[in-house]
Amino acid sequence: MEEPGKEIENKENINEIVEESVQHLNNPVLALKPIVKKYLTPVQKVEQEDNRFYFSDGEAKVEIRVVSNEIIRVRLAPHGVFLEDFSYAVPVVDQKVSTFNLEELEESYVISTNTVSCHVRKADFHISFVDNQTHMIMSEDASPMHWEENADFGGYYVFATKKCNPEENFFGLGDKSGNMNLRGRHFQNWNTDAYSFGWDQDPLYRTIPFYTGVHQSAAYGIFFDNTFRSYFDFGREDNDKTSFWADGGELQYYYIHGPHMMDVVKRYQSLTGTHPMPPKWALGYHQCRWSYYPESKVKAIAEGFRSRSIPCDAIYFDIDYMDGYRCFTWNKKHFPDPRKMIKELADDGFKTVVMIDPGIKVDDNYWVFKEGKANNYFCRRSDDYFMEGHVWPGRCQFPDFTNPVVRDWWGGLYKELVEMGVAGVWNDMNEPAVFGAGTFPNDVRHNYDGFRGSHRKAHNIYGMQMVRSTYDGLKKLMRNKRPFTITRAGYSGMQRYGCVWTGDNVASWEHLKMGNIQCQRMSVSGVPFCGTDIGGFSEEPDGELFTRWIQLGTFSPFMRAHSAGDTSEREPWSFGEPFTSINKKFIELRYRLMPYLYSVFWEHHRYGFPILRPLVMLEQENISNHFRQDEFAYGDKILVCPILEQGAVSRTVYLPKGEWYNFWSHDLLNGDAEHHIEAPLETMPIFVKAGAVIPEYPVMQYVGEKHIEEVMLNVYFTTHEVNSFFFEDHGDTFAYEQDIYSEKKFTVKGSANHLDIYQQLEGLYTPNYEWYNFNFIGIPFEVNKVYVDGVEVKDFQVDEHNCFRFKTNKNFSEIQIR
Repeated sequence: MEEPGKEIENKENINEIVEESVQHLNNPVLALKPIVKKYLTPVQKVEQEDNRFYFSDGEAKVEIRVVSNEIIRVRLAPHGVFLEDFSYAVPVVDQKVSTFNLEELEESYVISTNTVSCHVRKADFHISFVDNQTHMIMSEDASPMHWEENADFGGYYVFATKKCNPEENFFGLGDKSGNMNLRGRHFQNWNTDAYSFGWDQDPLYRTIPFYTGVHQSAAYGIFFDNTFRSYFDFGREDNDKTSFWADGGELQYYYIHGPHMMDVVKRYQSLTGTHPMPPKWALGYHQCRWSYYPESKVKAIAEGFRSRSIPCDAIYFDIDYMDGYRCFTWNKKHFPDPRKMIKELADDGFKTVVMIDPGIKVDDNYWVFKEGKANNYFCRRSDDYFMEGHVWPGRCQFPDFTNPVVRDWWGGLYKELVEMGVAGVWNDMNEPAVFGAGTFPNDVRHNYDGFRGSHRKAHNIYGMQMVRSTYDGLKKLMRNKRPFTITRAGYSGMQRYGCVWTGDNVASWEHLKMGNIQCQRMSVSGVPFCGTDIGGFSEEPDGELFTRWIQLGTFSPFMRAHSAGDTSEREPWSFGEPFTSINKKFIELRYRLMPYLYSVFWEHHRYGFPILRPLVMLEQENISNHFRQDEFAYGDKILVCPILEQGAVSRTVYLPKGEWYNFWSHDLLNGDAEHHIEAPLETMPIFVKAGAVIPEYPVMQYVGEKHIEEVMLNVYFTTHEVNSFFFEDHGDTFAYEQDIYSEKKFTVKGSANHLDIYQQLEGLYTPNYEWYNFNFIGIPFEVNKVYVDGVEVKDFQVDEHNCFRFKTNKNFSEIQIR
């Protein structure tokens, strides 16, 4: 879709634009046509209210709000009247600000914090943001903010256009396919059921209007908090400009200062929230299909895992478990006693996850429909008829999840499922998807938490509010247990309520590559708990493709295999040997690394770090990394480079600065260089940062299967000082919110002839085990003495891989190796 009024987008002369508008109004022929656009004109008035500054050109008004030392919000009111301040993405706008002030200069007004300045040019209302340390312009308007009246719906189309610097590149924007770098591309945000989507297909399932720009080795972010259909252009129509605009609502955006990409993403998370700690089992391997039924089939799948000793934590029930696709019901023919079945699965270590869609069948004998109808909980159109559309159950009506009363009702509907033992809920079809029509008509009305709106305003947040009601309902019903929820659709901030997957992908090598990029992009867009349908949802993978996908999935935050019902089954053993053994090896690796993966999740939740970190985030100053997209770090200690080409048994890998150990061979490699790495089918290039301490559990068939008697700590030698973190708690409660957790900080310091390790403890949780089993990798000197808190340890050994090992009590403070 072309931007409305594009024909005058590039005009820089404000007087020319105003003159054209006057001629338009005075000409009786032209007056029959709407004015294309109106631009801000020179600043005439400035007022201040606490941390909010109001600039006016005589009619339009702009609010500039100092949110924090590094975040500034900009809002435009075309006729001087702002909408009520409400956002589903940002629960609380203002953060801590040390100092800020307004200064009037000859050509501009400057609002400054101790980190960043916002400049408003008097003559043309151009807004720019400047780093106070380097004085570098980070983001600068190319033309004044502008708007166009929407004759069909009321309100305005709103536009912002900024300069696009040479060699500036862009990352993020959430759920987009294609290359990681967004430069030269155009996007639309309108949540869409995109079955078997292709490379560069747009839009997809979710809307995250947040991106990070990088130029001259510095980064900044823009979050355009507008839920209407929105658009972004990163230098496609004009290589010197980047633009964002929307079909309605306010022009409201946050400038988020860096100077590092990590800073930008963390500060964006401070606005929109981080993901709550999931139940630890949710980080295990999950098996899904559309659909496993009847009960005998489900039990056969469960037995297939346990008889082969392949770890698995969850089995999913897609829509065929329901009675005629009616949500919150069971097909008693296929599942005569679901409570008993769920208990038997739980006794064998399997959690049950069920799908729930938003479409409620129109059926006066169906209790959910009767309750919703009686209480007026379903969406209505502008002429007061109910919004009806066909999805899986047939003719359906749809709850208005933007109504807090409806959300509370919907959350309570999970009561019987929870009592049966269901552990997780998967919300699908919530773009919302409607057969034939695609989605709801624009005139559907929504409560919008009392701020009212049509579906044009509510479409992109519908799925987010559905999973919000699911998460909140489960949290109440499960009492102190952590819910596990998945959503297909969402908006910025959805990470507060659920995890995501990339949607209905295809069993192809192209989709393996695409999924790798999508998960990285989602992570740097504030949605960390993401995965793909391993093996592809539609079409048929061969054993090689499925196995390479399992390897990638081992290092996806959410690891689930899923497939359509008209395809061959694809469990880890479906392709025979050698694929079964390799798949088992990597799923076991996932469980061995569980304490590391869980600790990385804690670093996200508490500190806002993304879980997956693309190379550009690790080294944004290296322009080559702006175009590298295969490799990523899981946390800051493990680097992964999946095999994405059919038949490949080796590949070139770029290692960032520093030293890295080959996970498999323990070879030490120098960073800031490319290396050719052998990668036969049974391996995938994985590297560990020198100085890292990687905790490891024994292999389990499911999380919590075994009592942990000791934890292995793999220490990778370095001649520098490196910190690592190890987080533990109960794994399924919210006690961590009351400091019932253990966060251990390990500091490793090495030299040519010694190695020291220090441990600091935080939190009130005490793990049941007493021992660490240390495994030192890469020590370059012969060990003669080992001291733990000043006491010599004589029982140590060197194994066949030249790894140095010994045990010690978990509560040590200092280890010295000489």
